[in-house]
Amino acid sequence: MSKIKTAESPVLDLVEAARYVRRTPKAMRCMRERRSGPPSFRVGGRVMYRLAALDAWLAEHEAQDSRSNPALDPTRQALEPRRPRRRQPLGA
Repeated sequence: MSKIKTAESPVLDLVEAARYVRRTPKAMRCMRERRSGPPSFRVGGRVMYRLAALDAWLAEHEAQDSRSNPALDPTRQALEPRRPRRRQPLGA
């Protein structure tokens, strides 16, 4: 298999894009069908991905992860006060 050559082409095919984001081509196809993956387009019947779009998609997912975004870390947020439980009547 060929290595990804970013300097030569800012556009990658499905297999190269999958290798770039460390997914399988099948996973990339599924994400494309569900419209949850990186933006893609067709050229002559082949699915292509822009390298900049792949980087933006990865950065977006990195920002949504609590491990890399301290604002989303649940261990750094104040605890919610406990709500008192309502007691059920004995006859209910």
